[in-house]
Amino acid sequence: MTHSVFHITFKFRSGTFCFLLVFLLVFGLGNLPPALSQITADRAELEKEKEAIQKRLREFDTVLKKTTSEKQNSLSELRAVNQKLEARETYIATLNKELRIVNQEIKQTSNQIQQLEEELETLKAEYAEMIYTSYKLNQGVNLITFIFSSATFKQFYMRLRYLKQYSDARKKQVERMELVSMDLTKKQKELERQRSDQMAVLQQEQEQKKALAALKTEQQQLVNSLSEKEEELKKEIAATKKQQEELNQLIKRVIEEEIRLAKAAEEEKAEEKTESADAPTESLPATPTAAALSASFANNRGKIPWPVESGFISKRYGTFPHPTLKGITETNDGVDIQTNNNAPVKAVFAGVVTKITTVPGMGGTIIIKHGEFYTMYSRLKTISVKSGQEVNTSTTIGTVYTDNQGVSALHFQTWKGLQVMDPSIWLSSK
Repeated sequence: MTHSVFHITFKFRSGTFCFLLVFLLVFGLGNLPPALSQITADRAELEKEKEAIQKRLREFDTVLKKTTSEKQNSLSELRAVNQKLEARETYIATLNKELRIVNQEIKQTSNQIQQLEEELETLKAEYAEMIYTSYKLNQGVNLITFIFSSATFKQFYMRLRYLKQYSDARKKQVERMELVSMDLTKKQKELERQRSDQMAVLQQEQEQKKALAALKTEQQQLVNSLSEKEEELKKEIAATKKQQEELNQLIKRVIEEEIRLAKAAEEEKAEEKTESADAPTESLPATPTAAALSASFANNRGKIPWPVESGFISKRYGTFPHPTLKGITETNDGVDIQTNNNAPVKAVFAGVVTKITTVPGMGGTIIIKHGEFYTMYSRLKTISVKSGQEVNTSTTIGTVYTDNQGVSALHFQTWKGLQVMDPSIWLSSK
């Protein structure tokens, strides 16, 4: 009998040890790792990118729809289509990125489902072994007999403890199987949602490709139409070049005059100081104020608001090939922002209006000084400020002019002293 009890005790302890080892391995490792945080972050970033591009596309549509019906095939229309085409291609590229991320998510979730299924099978097998072990124990000897046949009180206590641990382990095993089953169901639903997202992105991509194809057709039709107007386009280029030169000469004269007046004021103050060193200073020199405003303007690089509420850059800064005439280039010392008819034009930064004039072909023109920086606004229909007036950021200074082709486009320039700069680097991203 002693041998039998010892044999049963060994079997019981051996089975318990085996189970506890498995139990610790299963429960000690914790839950399965969550979906990759990087994938989630990338997905959120792409959603923001998509939203920004969609907003730009809506602006294109709004501006182009509000353009008067008098418009004909023109370079402005072609530039607008080219910008819209570029935005549409960027949107498709973003959708492709999103699709790759969704595919990664599907792969990750599928792997998790497989792991959960394997874990569930392991738990079921382990639970079955526990039930079988318990059955064998009951068959071999009555548990009460097993407990009370203990040779010492310590052995009696240890057997009670093992039985309790064994009972608790069985309960936890059942709880674990239920949790894994719930997690498995959750992951399967998540996989279904991800596959639904995948189909939605694929559908968006197909729709965008159709829209892109239609835009390319429209672009080609415009190119073909404009190619037949070569002489007219060359005259337009020459006229634009002349207008640009006049604008440049205007702002250079204004800046040179500002520099001359500033130097004269400094020399006059220096002479007064020499003649009467004991004379009290009535006011601070203008230079520190201008320096502070210049520093503020410089620190806002890439954060300065647009001069119009909505619109897009239809003609960028710099020198670039003509969109239809081979071998001919165009130069722009600012940016042309196509916007809505009669759109309010606003100052992009605090400063002083130093010049208001009219340039043939460019309509009303305003120059605003911001310390050593200057901004110029051309193609204005109306002007609502006066020369010498101080303005703040977003002060309305006029409205945009609409040409005989129905295009409303503001010409905007930025200068630092006598150096012209690319306005795009100063304006905030849309």
